[in-house]
Amino acid sequence: MAEPRQTVTHWGSYHAETEDGRLVGLRPVGDDPYPSPIGRSVVDAREAPSRLLTPMVRRGFLEDGPRKGGNRRGGEPFVRVSWDHALDLIARELARVKDEHGNQAIYGGSYGWASAGRFHHAQSQLSRFLNLFGGHTDKVNTYSFAAVEVLLPRVLGETVLEHGRTIPTWDEIAAHTELVVSFGGLPLKNTQINPGGVRRHLTREGLKSCRDAGVEFVSISPLREDAADLVDPERITLRPNTDTAVMLALAHTIVSEDRHDKDFLEACCVGFERFRPYLMGESDGQPKDAEWAAGIAGIEADTIRALARRIASKRTLITVMWSLQRADHGEQPCWMAVVLAAVAGQLGKVGGGVGIGYCGDHYMGTVQYAVPVAAMPKGTNPVRTHIPVARIADMLLNPGETIDYDGQRIAYPDIRLVYWCGGNPFHHHQDVNRLLRAWQEPETIIVHEPFCNPVARHADIVLPATLMVERNDFAAGRADAHLQAMHRVAAPPGEAWDDFAIFAALAERLGLAAEFTEGRSADEWLRYLYDLTQLRAAEVGVALPDFEAFWRTGSVEFPIPEGHHERPWQYQRLREDPEANPLSTPSGRVEIFSETIDRFGYDDCPGHPVWLEPIEWLGSPAAARFPLHMLSNQPKTRLHSQYDNGITSRESKIRGREPVTINPRDAAERGIVDGDVVRLFNDRGACLAGAIVSDGVAPGVVQIATGAWYDPLEPGAVGSLDRHGNPNLLTRDAGTSKLAQGPIAQTTLIDIERYDGEPPPITAFDYLQTSPNGAAA
Repeated sequence: MAEPRQTVTHWGSYHAETEDGRLVGLRPVGDDPYPSPIGRSVVDAREAPSRLLTPMVRRGFLEDGPRKGGNRRGGEPFVRVSWDHALDLIARELARVKDEHGNQAIYGGSYGWASAGRFHHAQSQLSRFLNLFGGHTDKVNTYSFAAVEVLLPRVLGETVLEHGRTIPTWDEIAAHTELVVSFGGLPLKNTQINPGGVRRHLTREGLKSCRDAGVEFVSISPLREDAADLVDPERITLRPNTDTAVMLALAHTIVSEDRHDKDFLEACCVGFERFRPYLMGESDGQPKDAEWAAGIAGIEADTIRALARRIASKRTLITVMWSLQRADHGEQPCWMAVVLAAVAGQLGKVGGGVGIGYCGDHYMGTVQYAVPVAAMPKGTNPVRTHIPVARIADMLLNPGETIDYDGQRIAYPDIRLVYWCGGNPFHHHQDVNRLLRAWQEPETIIVHEPFCNPVARHADIVLPATLMVERNDFAAGRADAHLQAMHRVAAPPGEAWDDFAIFAALAERLGLAAEFTEGRSADEWLRYLYDLTQLRAAEVGVALPDFEAFWRTGSVEFPIPEGHHERPWQYQRLREDPEANPLSTPSGRVEIFSETIDRFGYDDCPGHPVWLEPIEWLGSPAAARFPLHMLSNQPKTRLHSQYDNGITSRESKIRGREPVTINPRDAAERGIVDGDVVRLFNDRGACLAGAIVSDGVAPGVVQIATGAWYDPLEPGAVGSLDRHGNPNLLTRDAGTSKLAQGPIAQTTLIDIERYDGEPPPITAFDYLQTSPNGAAA
């Protein structure tokens, strides 16, 4: 391998700076116009006190062995053990659970972003290993956009990834669009991130080009930061979780004023005649007009009517942030946005229509490069059992229970062993106290982690893993224009191993070494995957250099896809000839009414979009006790919870705690000023945070980013105060509906009070508590 030079993360590409063989800095590549500051955290955290250095085993597990229920994970010290001891324990536990309970008793649905690399990707390595071992219970969908993942194939006949390839790009919006109406805004902070890496951050330039071309932007959100000032947006503030009502009122105005596209609705859609009686109030006596929506959303009726007329008269793109569908009935705003675009006659017109997920990640709205890049093959999972990803606590607490999901009845398996790599469920999952109860149920929990983060603290066996700068790999971000080398620029500290080495050692113990490694070392796998990528690229007309040249230069840029600027959009083809160009829906049309969903008979997701009152919102009786709506959005200073222990995230804290933004009116009522430590609470839990008083959030709304490492005052105890600011202590663990069963973090009412007295110290970034006897053989 050549002299190391660079690495790639989900938030950008960096040149390594070393002194005397030690990594001292990561410098953004020179052609990135807006590099992410998160790169600073990699170097800072790599040798931090929270870096996990040796295999560790929970003392109770080491002394008493596995047991079903009644465990004290999170509340017991750890014992340092040798690699051989740890690997022998894991191999023995895997074999025992398989023999006694079958492979479906192993949960390998580990979730999280892990590394940007194509080979050293934690979940892929885990899946390959467990599939060779006989399989495991897996998960489906994501925490990010589960509701829209299930909905879009039913309504538009496309997956989320396919949707990202069909929506207008920023240059197409600049050339053709007159008005962009964004429900949930277009938050630039999210575009730091791209799954698999990003060489050049281009969203800011794309938005600026749109504004320079005269595109008008309307942001509908309770948070000012959801729309960048650079697009000079008109901002409309609404109550959280009421977007569907506003969309219905916009459609009502368009239809009642005879501005709707009758030809498109008749030729290219199905079900408008079933939806219209609901919209106009003929079926339930309540027209979904502007006055009705004004009372729900807190927007003036005249504002709604004026916006509806602009939508119908201009070339308009309706956008919806993924955050809107992470709420009770989260399918509804996405479905209704599709219907609004259809009613307004925007679907199928260049630069118009609907786009779900703009500024959710960097790749949405960018040119979609389609070179097929090889990755570590996972093989086939012989076990067919799976769960919606956000139902993990339900599964652990209620084995044998059945639930509805997308027209199916799913039975929860009885999980005895959880194997987790590359993610942090104590960040992703809602209602951490409920998760903590559930986490005590399995007999064995195994974790690979670089840091002493919350999932490591709640494991039975935790193995120290390497970081991306400590191993060779290559990366290709989703739809990104570059294939990039990831050089090993630092030696792993302590006894850290990469996931491939760990699973290869386990496979050796279980008689699967030849199948798992296929006789290749990690570096040989890289060459093999690169050669495979080279062959696949050639099939689509892209010539890649040989591996040595690629590794030496560090990056290859793909050509712009041929015909990109002349591409006929899917909905444009549908509009031109719906018979010749059907969608992949059952009807071949845009499904305003879905016969399929209607047949499921779900009371919380009927056959067309509707306003369904959320279980918690500012208009509900629960607001009398908890009068603030908490929005827990994505952070600026880390990727989810990755590198919360790094300098970029730590510098954003207030007195060591996650910032929470509160409106001046709400702060004054509670005697809260900037910099106060405050307590956020409801019936599900409580956490401390640092107050920012700002009119950037609407009255009655507070904002706190996700990802602060869970730091309970009493480790292992359900109901303990989190001292660090993890908002998922307060969120509700329930599904969006029976259709998608996605998470509903954004449907959360709380209250806040000033925390008087000396706040407890932060321990989230300390090393694992170890047993006094120190180590075992």
